[in-house]
Amino acid sequence: MNVRDSEHMIAELKNKKDYEQTNNIEEADLIMVNTCSVRDKPVQKLFSEIGHFNKIKKKDAKIGVCGCSATHLGKDIIKRAPFVDFVLGARNISKISNIIDRKGAVEIDIDHDDSSYMFDDYRSNPYKAFINIMIGCDKSCAYCIVPFTRGDEISIPLDIIINEAKKVVREGVKEICLLGQNVNNYGKKLDKHINFTYLLQKLSEIDGLKRIRFTSPHPLHMDDEFIEEFAKNPIICSSIHMPLQSGSTSLLKSMRRGYSKKWFLDKAFKIRDLAKDVSITTDVIVGFPGESDEDFADTLDVIDKIRFEQIFNFKYSKRPLTPAIDYDNQIDDKISSQRLTRVIEKHKTYNFDILKDKIGSDYETLFDAIKPDGYISGKSDNNFTVITKGDASLLGEIKTVHIKDRRKNSLIGNMLF
Repeated sequence: MNVRDSEHMIAELKNKKDYEQTNNIEEADLIMVNTCSVRDKPVQKLFSEIGHFNKIKKKDAKIGVCGCSATHLGKDIIKRAPFVDFVLGARNISKISNIIDRKGAVEIDIDHDDSSYMFDDYRSNPYKAFINIMIGCDKSCAYCIVPFTRGDEISIPLDIIINEAKKVVREGVKEICLLGQNVNNYGKKLDKHINFTYLLQKLSEIDGLKRIRFTSPHPLHMDDEFIEEFAKNPIICSSIHMPLQSGSTSLLKSMRRGYSKKWFLDKAFKIRDLAKDVSITTDVIVGFPGESDEDFADTLDVIDKIRFEQIFNFKYSKRPLTPAIDYDNQIDDKISSQRLTRVIEKHKTYNFDILKDKIGSDYETLFDAIKPDGYISGKSDNNFTVITKGDASLLGEIKTVHIKDRRKNSLIGNMLF
């Protein structure tokens, strides 16, 4: 979502203010830092980064802080770093072309509604496009600051999404990725028949669209209708992100996730059963307040049972405005670090076998990157990186690759046709 927000801001500045991108920060007239606030470390890094930029930027160049940290820190950013020219919250990016000319401006209204705003077009990848289908979040997970930085959940009107998808396909895009905090809760406050499954079905009818991905769905909204559509629809990629966070039912309740260990396992097993060669990725938080050895063992148990293709691992990070910051039984950082290491090592033990098992398989691959020494790379339907011999003429093409070997995090093969 941050990547797409950045693309929107770049497009607005290119088309309305005649800005062009530069790779040389010392010649830039405008430097923007688009921030995340999910964890504390990136927030702390923000101030060292903008301090460095201020030292090396040319005279009169502007610095802006955008995104989620901009929302929750607001005016404090300029108090701590007076050289910052403007602050633009995640819910206000449509205002970018105006705010850059207002020294000291702070726009962080989380009730601002961008859902029907028609952004100018810019994509960092000509063959793949991110499309927002919703903004904000109505969940109340105890550890998460996002509802306080992106506001209430709003579904973008169906016709806007369909028209944007048709437009990018006409321009050569083969794959779209639908974005939202909880994409499979799409349709709230729209017509009763419109939900995420219906949206997937309508998008699949677009002539020339080869692939649909989405991130992130919420386990709580993975009903049978959605799972069956995901598994049977050939346009939907066989890759899904299921944020677990914890395998402990009691800890999930404390986190306010709304589902149990059994619920999560039942949904994941059904997806494994119905979707051919599916790739399931997840998020895991260790060290959440009150996490006992037994709670952590439950997380390891789910990891063993599902054998996720990829795990994004995090130590719990205290965030302002969230209920968990005041919870008793905060976990010692040393224990959290040990548990994080165990999760990482556990995944390593079977990640080798997951990749090894792909040898001998044939995967349709959308090529979008040149590699050194006459190779190209792309993503398989189930989201593995595939590398093969090839040149720039194959970029944007979908070809079948027979997998012959594996590397640490990728598959190597020969193109069949």
